[in-house]
Amino acid sequence: MALTDTVIRKAKPRPKPFKLTDSGGLYLLVTLTGGKLWRLAYRLHGKQKSLALGAYPAVGLAVARDARDDARKLLATGVDPSLKRKLDKAAAAVTFRLIGDELVDKLAREGRAPQTLAKTQWLLQFAYASFGERPIAEIAAPEILAALRRVEARGRYETARRLRSTCGMVFRYAIATTRAQRDPSVDLRGALTAPKVKHRATITAPAAIGGLLRSIDGYDGQPIIRAALRLAPLVFVRPGELRHAEWSEFDLTAAEWRIPAEKMKMRRLHRVPLSKQALAILRELQPFSGHLRWLFPSVRSVLRPISENTLNGALRRLGYASDEICTHGFRAMAATRLSEIGWSPATIDRQLAHEEENAVRRAYTHGVELWPERVKMMQAWADYLDQLYKRGTIVPITATTAAR
Repeated sequence: MALTDTVIRKAKPRPKPFKLTDSGGLYLLVTLTGGKLWRLAYRLHGKQKSLALGAYPAVGLAVARDARDDARKLLATGVDPSLKRKLDKAAAAVTFRLIGDELVDKLAREGRAPQTLAKTQWLLQFAYASFGERPIAEIAAPEILAALRRVEARGRYETARRLRSTCGMVFRYAIATTRAQRDPSVDLRGALTAPKVKHRATITAPAAIGGLLRSIDGYDGQPIIRAALRLAPLVFVRPGELRHAEWSEFDLTAAEWRIPAEKMKMRRLHRVPLSKQALAILRELQPFSGHLRWLFPSVRSVLRPISENTLNGALRRLGYASDEICTHGFRAMAATRLSEIGWSPATIDRQLAHEEENAVRRAYTHGVELWPERVKMMQAWADYLDQLYKRGTIVPITATTAAR
């Protein structure tokens, strides 16, 4: 006969554990101490098995019967309910945070820059706060969107866009390691507010460039900072690459600066031709820092380079506002003027160490440095800046005149 709540409540422990049978394989195991445990007996592939369904009274008779029916449905399709439970438990332990941290470790082993790793970890914290402890295989697009909307609500549209991309990286890694079936972040394309493009503050008018160069030359602060400011427009590398420049990377005889791949955004060696003007600045700088590791050591400690804000602070001290010029703006200045006076986009992009966007073109141009052309361009650029500095009659130095 089927069990009733009355029969279950009145069941007392005996000298040995015993069973109270319901139907469909469901029974209640009464232990020596009086515990009442639901079990489902079933047979699969010729083997007798048992599935635990909870303890009475936390799991009542009706709930136990529902659990039995669910298990029977699985058995009807050939699925072992015990095995499914184990797999579900294992999947629940594979959280978004677990995969995210694992991905960051993988990127670190692959040699990603510390700055890149720190930015990725920072972005992931927004996701962790919302669904970090959720099983990654169960996370749906609405959960991700809710987290992105919270970031957008603070006006950080670019951060929200990057967060969606970073979440996609985590999901794709989970798919590649067989711990997720799909990337739900792809469903959110077009859902976010497009950030307004914020161009780097720069100066491109020839007369204004000349004024800036004269202001820099008159900088009355630390000689090392003045040298960095003077060198920045001549080499127009990224600010971090300039700050972390080391004397061991320079060959003044060959007039070349070789920036190691680990310091570059695109993770490949970058060569910078040094003009006569750049070489002169470096030789002037040698008495101040030539015996040290860094070209531009910090005032507080020679064991580390100048800080990220040092050169921008020096530009503010010269009277230039943050919306007029920043250290990164020297790259835009050079790119704009070099293009306008006739240098080829390929030569300029190679010197800027830009990544070719077209994958096919990138495959064919990999290793093509255009070095002779870049050497000519960098010297022509330095000569052009000299003309602007002297306020003389400007004779555009184009790629054609430089070759003469």
